[in-house]
Amino acid sequence: MRTDLPTLIPGPLAAQEAGVAPATIRKWVQLGRLTAAGKVGRAQLFRLEDVFAAERAAARATTRRRVR
Repeated sequence: MRTDLPTLIPGPLAAQEAGVAPATIRKWVQLGRLTAAGKVGRAQLFRLEDVFAAERAAARATTRRRVR
């Protein structure tokens, strides 16, 4: 079994892991902040690392807007 391949998870699970709504995941995709790594049927699959990176970037952007 190969362990070097990233684990791909569907959008709703990605949202749950990042503590955001599934609509937020879809919005990040629309804005280009997150890219699906694959698909199964109509469901987009994401790397958990990418989801966390998008969440951190969104948090930094929110903090920057509040500081100014």
